[in-house]
Amino acid sequence: MNAADVTTLNRYFGIPEQVNFKDGPGGLTVAEVTNSLASATIALQGAHVMTWAPQGESPVLWLSRAAKFAPGKSIRGGVPVCWPWFGPHAQEASFPGHGYARTVMWEVVKTETLADGATRLTFRLIETAATRAQWPHPSEVTLMVTVGRTLALDLVTRNTGKEPIVIGDALHTYFEVSDIRNVTIRGLEDCPYIDKMDNGSRKRQEGPVTIGAETDRIYLDSSADCLIEDPGLKRRIRIAKRGSRSTVVWNPWIEKAAKMGDFGENGYLNMVCVESANAAEDVVTVAPGGAHSLQVVYGVERLP
Repeated sequence: MNAADVTTLNRYFGIPEQVNFKDGPGGLTVAEVTNSLASATIALQGAHVMTWAPQGESPVLWLSRAAKFAPGKSIRGGVPVCWPWFGPHAQEASFPGHGYARTVMWEVVKTETLADGATRLTFRLIETAATRAQWPHPSEVTLMVTVGRTLALDLVTRNTGKEPIVIGDALHTYFEVSDIRNVTIRGLEDCPYIDKMDNGSRKRQEGPVTIGAETDRIYLDSSADCLIEDPGLKRRIRIAKRGSRSTVVWNPWIEKAAKMGDFGENGYLNMVCVESANAAEDVVTVAPGGAHSLQVVYGVERLP
C-alpha cells in the first residue's frame, strides 16, 4: 500500500470522527486524531507526533511556529523518534545525527478505539535500500501511539536477525512551557550527568533543574518520573517511562536557536526537551529474536 495515499489510508484505517488522514503541510501526510479525551496530529514521515492536547488543555507538545515541513527533513517540535543511534553516528560522520527514523516514511499498521475512549495508532518503519545502507541489521521497528487524557508512546525494536544488535534511541520530545526561565524540572535530583556544554564533563545534579542558558545534558541512571512544573500555565507535565535509563534535557537558548532558523522569534522561551532515551553508555543490546521497548506516558496535572 502507498503510505501516502490518503484515500486508501482513510478506507483501511480511518475511524469516523476520530482518525482522518489528510495531506498536510509541505506535502507530508498526516493523521488527525480527535476523541472525547484529546486531540493530536501525527505525520507519517517519522511517525512524528506533532501536536497533542487533552480536551480543555492548552498544547502540551511544542511545535515551532517556524517549523519547516518537507520530505526528508526533520520537524522542529513534537516528538521526533531518534533511532537506531542517538547523537552522531559512532563511525560514519556522514550519517544523520540521531539516526534516520525521524525523516523516513512509516506505514500505518493498525488503528483502534480503546474501551476508555482513547485512540491507538500503530506505525512500522519502512525499510529501503537507503536505510539498509546505514543500518544493515535485520530488525523491525514499530511505534504505538495512544491518544487520550495521557499520551502514551511505545517504541519497539525487534531483532529479526541471527546476531545481537546494539541500539541507541530516544523520544526527543519538545514540551510547551509559558516561559522556560520560570520552569522547574524535578525528578533528576542527584543523578550524574554529562554536560555537553562543558566538554562532556561529568557532574551531579543538585536540586531540581532550572534553565537560564543553553543547556544540553544527558542524565544517567535516571528512571524516576520527571515533572515539568510551569507556574505560568499552572500545570505540571508528568513524564513516566520504562525501558530507558537516561534522560536528555535540552534548550538551545538565544544564539543557537537563531542559527537553526526554524525556532521562530523567542521560540526557545516556550519549549524544553526532556527526552526519554538510551544514550551515551546507556545503549541497549537486543538478542536475536528479542525485542526492546522504550515506553513513555505524558500527563498533565494542575498545580495547586
